[in-house]
Amino acid sequence: MTAPVAPKRPTERTHHGHTFVDDYEWLRAKESPDVLAHLEAENAWTQAQVAHLAPLRRQVFTEIKQRTLETDLSVPTRHDDHWYYSRTEEGKQYPLHARVPVTDPDDWTPPTIEPGETPPGEQVLLDENVEAQGHEFFSLGSFAVTPGDGRLLVHAVDTTGDERYTLRVRDLTTGEDLPDEVENTFPGATVTPDGRYVFYPTVDDAWRPYRVWRHEIGTPASADVLVLEEPDERFWVGVGLSRSQRFVQIELGSKTTSESWLLEADDPTGELRCVWTRREGVEYTVEPAVLPGVGEVLLALHNDGAQNFELVTLDVPAPGAGPADPADARVVVPHDPQVRLESVDAFATHVVLGLRRDATPRVAVVGLADLTPGEAWTPQEMVFDEPLHSAALGANPVFEAPSVRVTGTSFVTPPAVFDVDLASGERTLRRQQPVLGGFDPADYVQRREWATASDGTRVPISLVWRRDAVTLDAHGTGADPAPLLLYGYGAYEVSMDPYFSVPRLSLLDRGVVFAVAHVRGGGEMGRTWYEQGRMEHKRNTFTDFVACAHHLVDAGWTSPQRMVADGGSAGGLLMGAVANLAPEMFAGVLAGVPFVDALTSILDPSLPLTVVEWEEWGNPLADPAVYEYMRSYTPYENVPDDAAHYPRILAVTSLNDTRVLYVEPAKWVARLRAAGAPALLKIEMSAGHGGVSGRYARWEEIAFEHAWILDVLGLSATD
Repeated sequence: MTAPVAPKRPTERTHHGHTFVDDYEWLRAKESPDVLAHLEAENAWTQAQVAHLAPLRRQVFTEIKQRTLETDLSVPTRHDDHWYYSRTEEGKQYPLHARVPVTDPDDWTPPTIEPGETPPGEQVLLDENVEAQGHEFFSLGSFAVTPGDGRLLVHAVDTTGDERYTLRVRDLTTGEDLPDEVENTFPGATVTPDGRYVFYPTVDDAWRPYRVWRHEIGTPASADVLVLEEPDERFWVGVGLSRSQRFVQIELGSKTTSESWLLEADDPTGELRCVWTRREGVEYTVEPAVLPGVGEVLLALHNDGAQNFELVTLDVPAPGAGPADPADARVVVPHDPQVRLESVDAFATHVVLGLRRDATPRVAVVGLADLTPGEAWTPQEMVFDEPLHSAALGANPVFEAPSVRVTGTSFVTPPAVFDVDLASGERTLRRQQPVLGGFDPADYVQRREWATASDGTRVPISLVWRRDAVTLDAHGTGADPAPLLLYGYGAYEVSMDPYFSVPRLSLLDRGVVFAVAHVRGGGEMGRTWYEQGRMEHKRNTFTDFVACAHHLVDAGWTSPQRMVADGGSAGGLLMGAVANLAPEMFAGVLAGVPFVDALTSILDPSLPLTVVEWEEWGNPLADPAVYEYMRSYTPYENVPDDAAHYPRILAVTSLNDTRVLYVEPAKWVARLRAAGAPALLKIEMSAGHGGVSGRYARWEEIAFEHAWILDVLGLSATD
């Protein structure tokens, strides 16, 4: 075989006096036989190039499988009169969702159910394996049971990967779906407490959720009522039911501005009320709460004059009174430049905050009974033993619950589920993810290091490795260059927090060091960290990653010949950018669903997500300075004529991806190969942005990528 050569069919794109000649834009024609034939040829070429890795792929897949308890279940979560959980069965791709009745209303201890057993009274609500039959792809979107009686299940599924979900209603007393069916919904449907109405969002042609509808169960979809439509193309909409079940909440948000609307849940056909009128650049979320001596209020987490957000209380808007005045807000948790407030959850007796300090996600609790009116609150952080860890609130649907579900994990500690008694603070471990095959967390080490960026900024790096596989010198850094996988993302204020991975063990046990570069554009160090890696500061994301690579080499952890870079989606843009900036620093680059033709996409407002992305990257269509800045870094346009010196590159994508269209990596690989770079393209022909569906199929995909990484690192030998 020979590598596919995409013919050059030049088209011109002119903006702000600059003309770009694009030889491969013709690959955008998704239905074209020529395009499909080219993509199939790319797949065939890739498979031929990695055929020698088949034994290693099988071995890695087997290792993942043998370390996983295949027949397993989640910790049951109480809601109304049932305990809800999901469980998996050996040999089946997807989970099934079930419940058992609550036997003692005063006992909040979840029932003990052993993996593989069917507990008395179990009712299977939905078996994804049954629903997925006959489909190459399956994804469950909305999943909501009617409050109170728990008689109906509202669920939505996608069977192509394009994230358009068909919503249905199931009668749980008979197990049969009702005639109700709504096509092309977006995830996030919610059911009113009376079980009569479903609120759900739908998307426009650019894949933006922009409408919220009300569906009366038992009526045709054609009778559904439009509740709210957002005309501003920057804004997404979402809908949910408050934990108190007092309100249906509709949230509207762009990248920089938000607005919340409330609807009395016991009057679902009534009047929508705006909490705060949107103000450009102000983000906020609201949570209904009941404060002793005060009554019902709204807790609002906002960034108006508080870059890292502060928490205030607001009066609930009265019918016909109009939105609240920001001047009437009462601060209860003031802004702290060292602490990023990220979430607020209210319960009957306590408020729980999600926050970030020292690049670490944390959970803190405020007891409402101990508050003094007019004084600031003092949240008490939950303490975890490991300096590198992630803590977050789990599923907690009940407002009156005496305890909250919290999850914790790290790079070396499998995820653990705790119930924390709100009155005493006592923490009870309910379950820790089992890892089979003799796994011992003491065999692995994690640590934090800091690189220095070109502007002097200190950039955190997290590392994890197998203790006996890496030799350290007297200073505690690498004595011999080790094979290393450097991961990065750096966009949308998304943080790459410590997390445990069973598949990663196959890399660590072969001597690979796994590192995460917490580059600017993410949210690890607060809102400023994000601001310094977006818009006109986007290049910081790329140069931070390169600085981290240099640090790891200079500190003796690895060498350029033994380092692979890895990132997906916006992290795939990062991969394309660093391949252009510093190809000499890496032996390989793995780019998943990579946003590598960013300028072409952001110039076209008809494409999915483009307009909403202008607040992340800038608007190159209207602003010549933004156009020139993006043109300076977008990977596809900056591939040099001679890229033979580039590292080995593997791009992975999916034909039905609606977030980063397949054409971006297809064009990128075509241009790289024409310039002499050793680039491969692997495209799933029946999947979306998240890749293949089903756990075994996903393990096979991971094994494919890990085998390629190990091959680049010179570790492809099998036992």
